[in-house]
Amino acid sequence: MTEATTAQSVGQQPRIPTIDLRPWLTGGPEARAEIARTVDEALQTAGFLLVTGHGVDPSLRERIRAAAREFFTLPATVKEPYAAKVGGRGWLGPGAEANGYSEGTQTPPDLKESLTFATHEPFEDPEINAEWYAPNVWPAEVPELQALCEEYLARMGELENQLLSLLGEALGLEADFFTRHMSHPTYGFNINWYPGTEVVGEPEPGQFRIGPHTDFGTVTILDRQAGKGGLQVYTDEGGWEDAPYDPDAFTINIGDLMARWTGDRWRSGRHRVLPPPADAPAEELMSLVYFGECTPGTLVESVPAPVGRVAYEPVDSHVYLRAQLDAITVA
Repeated sequence: MTEATTAQSVGQQPRIPTIDLRPWLTGGPEARAEIARTVDEALQTAGFLLVTGHGVDPSLRERIRAAAREFFTLPATVKEPYAAKVGGRGWLGPGAEANGYSEGTQTPPDLKESLTFATHEPFEDPEINAEWYAPNVWPAEVPELQALCEEYLARMGELENQLLSLLGEALGLEADFFTRHMSHPTYGFNINWYPGTEVVGEPEPGQFRIGPHTDFGTVTILDRQAGKGGLQVYTDEGGWEDAPYDPDAFTINIGDLMARWTGDRWRSGRHRVLPPPADAPAEELMSLVYFGECTPGTLVESVPAPVGRVAYEPVDSHVYLRAQLDAITVA
């Protein structure tokens, strides 16, 4: 299989559909209702969508990749001063993260490097500030990266709120059911570099570019490239499948916190990124990953039945997120 297609029977509704946001934003009630139904069905089965009509300039995404690659290909001694821990700001070097740990699987470290950034405005509460805010660290070697990323993150914030309004209505709730908790959200933004085996070496047994896991927050907005060693998603019907790919689309999945919020009506999309393929060992990919979260202190309570299916104990959104981030850090 290639990442460009997902196995489907002829005429079968795809498990991971593509949603054009333009009819949602400007269309009439019937078009909006049909989109909401499609979203609800997809998030119950796979936890993934593709979204087009988002208006984000593709050249912006490519300029970010070009600037980030300049950094990633620098010598390790130049990158080391920017080293950070998982959940921090800066460079996550080889061996820093093993996402399979979040499922309780002791996998080898993920075969990637990342530049990671987060919330750009401090909070008023000093305790929240100490836990969830620190200035972003921008590599001096690629000065153009900061302005590019800040423009991109502004667009991601807009898109996140559009998606969350759609998700509220897809559940039959108020359009601001989720967005009302986004007055000053935290977020994470990773630029993930997946080099070939000449950089990372031959994969160990059970080693991935990113090990099997689910994301932790509300919605993830992923801009990715097609590749043989690319994204796979898990569904009960199909097991592990190559994720469908559209160069114009963002790949959207919901995280554990959103699944909990919906009382497990929607599933947190389980996924992994395959290691460099044996028949294309030099393959290099780069993904831009925006992790949506809430305003710190948000109390997440499961939507009651009949919409929700499981009534979880209410949880502080960021107490939950911190525990999940700690779980994937390689000691």
